[in-house]
Amino acid sequence: MKPGQETCGVCGRHGSAVRLYSTAWLRPTVAQWLDREYPGWRDTGWLCIEDLQRARRHVLEETIIKERGELTALDSTVVTSLIQDETLSVDIERDYEEKVSLAERSADAVAAYVGSWQFIFTFIAVLIVWMSANAWLLRTDAFDPYPFILLNLFLSLVAAIQAPLIMMSQRRQETKDRLRSQNDYQVNLKAELEIRHLHEKLDHHLLRQWERLTEIQEMQMELIDDTVAVGPSDPATAKRRSRLKRQSAARRAD
Repeated sequence: MKPGQETCGVCGRHGSAVRLYSTAWLRPTVAQWLDREYPGWRDTGWLCIEDLQRARRHVLEETIIKERGELTALDSTVVTSLIQDETLSVDIERDYEEKVSLAERSADAVAAYVGSWQFIFTFIAVLIVWMSANAWLLRTDAFDPYPFILLNLFLSLVAAIQAPLIMMSQRRQETKDRLRSQNDYQVNLKAELEIRHLHEKLDHHLLRQWERLTEIQEMQMELIDDTVAVGPSDPATAKRRSRLKRQSAARRAD
């Protein structure tokens, strides 16, 4: 096999078009899943990116199911974004406002005005003018004499129109809040999983570095042993050899 033509240990594909990843740098959880599903995947020492992403997806799904008991649609979206390196944070206000109709915007405007002090003062002023005009100014030709039956009808009509408009606005706000909370949940879950995997990856890399340093030190000790066997020993060489042995023993103990 030509250089650069390494073979994936899972699917068996090879070639320059196949992106491969060294199995030595896989996280332990991903490696354990591959050991369970594909016992001989380590034989070639390489894994294609597609199989690696599939293994990562299964590991993430199993982690979520183990901790939460089920995998929801929101969790699946988070897993997909992690595998494909996508961003989950979105501007809920902008995305939602683009889908709002003219009737819904009008309902929001009416609800915002009705819930303001300007509407209260205006409404009180209209009531005072209405009752004053019919009680004193137009006593003989009042269009709504006491007990102001027309005014009561007008107030009932305003209340009947206001209630649905306010409910429409509240429903839209609840929908917006639900979308915002869903997005916050997805972002927090993704951050939690990424932080956990980052710690796992750092621990794995540090362990491999310690193993590599131990191997290098053992090679140095073998070279020193060969040098001592060939030539006469001197106090400096013996002292260096003793120090390297102590360091190697301490690393093994760690």
